[in-house]
Amino acid sequence: MVDHTQAAKSISLEQYGIKNAKVNYQLSSEKLHQIAIEKKQGVEASSGALAVNTGEFTGRSPKDRFIVKDDVTKDRVWWGDINIPFDSDAFEKLYSKVTDYLSEKEVFVRDSYACADENYKLNIRVINEYPWSNMFAHNMFLRPSEDELKNFTPEWTIVNAPGFMADPEVDGTRQHNFAILDFTRKIALIGGTGYTGEIKKGIFSALNFILPVFKNTLPMHCSANVGESGDTAIFFGLSGTGKTTLSADPNRKLIGDDEHGWTNENTVFNFEGGCYAKVINLSKENEPDIYNAIKPGAILENVILNDNGDVNFEDTSITQNTRVSYPIYHINNIQQPSIGKNPKNVFFLTADAFGVLPPISKLTPSQAAYHFISGYTAKVAGTEAGVKEPQPSFSACFGAPFMPLHPTKYAEMLSKKMKEAGVNVWLVNTGWTGGPYGVGTRMKLKYTRAMINAVLNGDLGLYSYDDYHIHSVFGVAQPRSCPGVPTEVLSPRSTWKDDEAYYTAAFKLSNAFRENFKKFESYANEEIRRGGPQRYAF
Repeated sequence: MVDHTQAAKSISLEQYGIKNAKVNYQLSSEKLHQIAIEKKQGVEASSGALAVNTGEFTGRSPKDRFIVKDDVTKDRVWWGDINIPFDSDAFEKLYSKVTDYLSEKEVFVRDSYACADENYKLNIRVINEYPWSNMFAHNMFLRPSEDELKNFTPEWTIVNAPGFMADPEVDGTRQHNFAILDFTRKIALIGGTGYTGEIKKGIFSALNFILPVFKNTLPMHCSANVGESGDTAIFFGLSGTGKTTLSADPNRKLIGDDEHGWTNENTVFNFEGGCYAKVINLSKENEPDIYNAIKPGAILENVILNDNGDVNFEDTSITQNTRVSYPIYHINNIQQPSIGKNPKNVFFLTADAFGVLPPISKLTPSQAAYHFISGYTAKVAGTEAGVKEPQPSFSACFGAPFMPLHPTKYAEMLSKKMKEAGVNVWLVNTGWTGGPYGVGTRMKLKYTRAMINAVLNGDLGLYSYDDYHIHSVFGVAQPRSCPGVPTEVLSPRSTWKDDEAYYTAAFKLSNAFRENFKKFESYANEEIRRGGPQRYAF
């Protein structure tokens, strides 16, 4: 892997309105690491990784994410609380303020690209105020070769100025921080926040518009891996459901852990060149790949170090959203390039704290589209103030904050691709069994791995009446047996001591699904609407 110490050419930022800046172009991660420490913006952990504090914001700020409403977007974007419109003239004025702010300063510039498939490659120029933000871009985007850099022409530009604070009354923002996408100017403008995730999610959001609208390709918030026979598996799931853990398989090569595209040629490609993993409660025993990736070149965010530079992964005094960013080549067993063919199985991961969904079930195409739009998991007591018992949580397409189009557009594309590719879709409950949170227990990881392995090995691939039982509330097909898993575990009702209590909880969750889906009903076709669970009136 080429890691540029300093590209031969120098560049000017005058065309971006940034004047008389000291431009550090295409520095190596080692050099950026060194500069960050010299500027006292980070410290070196005992592992050799750079540890930084992102400041006021330790996560994304969804209410401060905007899309410029203009001729490109006005009739295509699903406007609302997720996709908040921003005036084009106001963007121009705010952009000028940010570039004036960066003028005369030392800045860090990197040319990179997204999308591992050459047919979908998106060249990106990243302009950062901070060296460690530029190091993050090195890790997370794909890295051009020396030859590619010689004739590099950026299509999109990211301008990232954490130290610039907007004036909401003048600039049209909600508060001093902002992340704005302009699809006409092809600019992602980020200010007032040091949280690096805004950089990668800005481009992910852009691709979630560009690929389906202009390339007829489905963008996905998922992980993916590939087996020895070339079969690709895709894992969708919200935070805490096991997306990264379950896609890391010693017998399969990792394509990527977060963002992918599914093409008409039936290939799956990684958008990124790295991983951005949570490290809360990280241990070498449970997550060896992530643990071993924390070495020189990696960036730790918002962790607590002791006097020896060791990380206390259990310390959440800054945030529960502690993170590490590293280039994908820090993982040993990876697919190169990050492209898989022949998708065979899609897994929807959910941590059902009600304990009523089967640990694994097979979905019909209509059910798959319905559950994809729903994007269900559950909050448990202690995760948020005021949460005393399990609460359903829905995020459309398992990534609503990054989806500019209406969720049914992505669901219809997924349903079409599933049918054309003959893909099996599975709903996997990594949550509770034997009762809800506080009564039952979390599903054992070894059982979940055994079920997924059974799917990948073909042991659960056949469908007949004798092999499966249709769940009476959710209508999904749950297997009657699975190698390595006790039979009683496969039926959630059987793990409960009280049938009435089980069905009361199951219908309560069923009604939550139906209530959540009301906002999509007028957009969804009849096939998708048929994929929902049974109705029960209390």
